[in-house]
Amino acid sequence: MFFKIRHSTAFLSVLLSFVAMAATALATQRILGLSTTFVFKAGVGFACGGLLVILLANKFLVTHSFGSANQVTLARAALTALLYAAIGEHVALPVAWFVVIAAAVAVTLDGLDGWLARNNGESTVFGARFDMETDALLILGVSILSWQYGKAGPWILAAGTMRYIFVAFGYALPWLKTALPYSYRRKVICVAQSLSLIVSLVPWFTAPLSTFIAFAGLSLLATSFAVDIAWLFRSHRTQAMS
Repeated sequence: MFFKIRHSTAFLSVLLSFVAMAATALATQRILGLSTTFVFKAGVGFACGGLLVILLANKFLVTHSFGSANQVTLARAALTALLYAAIGEHVALPVAWFVVIAAAVAVTLDGLDGWLARNNGESTVFGARFDMETDALLILGVSILSWQYGKAGPWILAAGTMRYIFVAFGYALPWLKTALPYSYRRKVICVAQSLSLIVSLVPWFTAPLSTFIAFAGLSLLATSFAVDIAWLFRSHRTQAMS
C-alpha cells in the first residue's frame, strides 16, 4: 500500500505539471510565433524527465507525500523544459524576453523549494538531488541559449558541462566522489552563475558587455570547482598517508 501511495502522488504531481507546462508551451508558441515543434520539444523533454522523477521518487522518496518543496522543483523543471524547447527557435526580441523571464522565475523558485523543505520538514535526499539536477540542467540550457543568441562564444558551454565533466572524471578518480562538506559559498556561486547567464541574455546587453558578464560568472564557477577539487585532493592524500 505504501508503494502505491508514493507512486500515485509522484505520478499525479508530474501529470498535473505536464498539463500546465503543455498549455503554457502552446500559448507561448502561438503568441511568439515559434515553430510547431516547440510544443513537441517541451513535451518530450518534460515527459522524459517526469518519468525519471516518478521512478526515482518511487524508489528513494521516504515520505508518503511528494511534498510542496518537490512540487516547486517540478515547476522549475517545467520552466527548464520550455527553455530547452527554445533552443533552435528563431532569435527575436519577444522570444529573448520570454527566455530571460522564464529563466529568472526558475532561479527565483530555487530559493522557495529549499525554504519549504526546511520549514515544512520535507528535507530528503531525493529532494536535494532533484533540486541539484534541475539546477544543473537549467544552467546547461541557458548557457546553450547564451551561445545561440551570440551573447558569448562556445566557451560558455563550460558553465553547463563543468559539473557533468566533474562527475565523469569521478569514475576514473574515485576520490572525486568523496562527499564534500556543506558550503554556503557553493550555493551562492551557483546562483551567481545562473544570474550572470540570465543577465547576459537580457536584450539590452550585447557583446562585449554580455560576454564580460557571462565570463565573470563562468570564472566564479570554475574557481568554486577548483576549490572543491583541491579540498578533495588534500583529503585523499591525507587518507593515503595515514
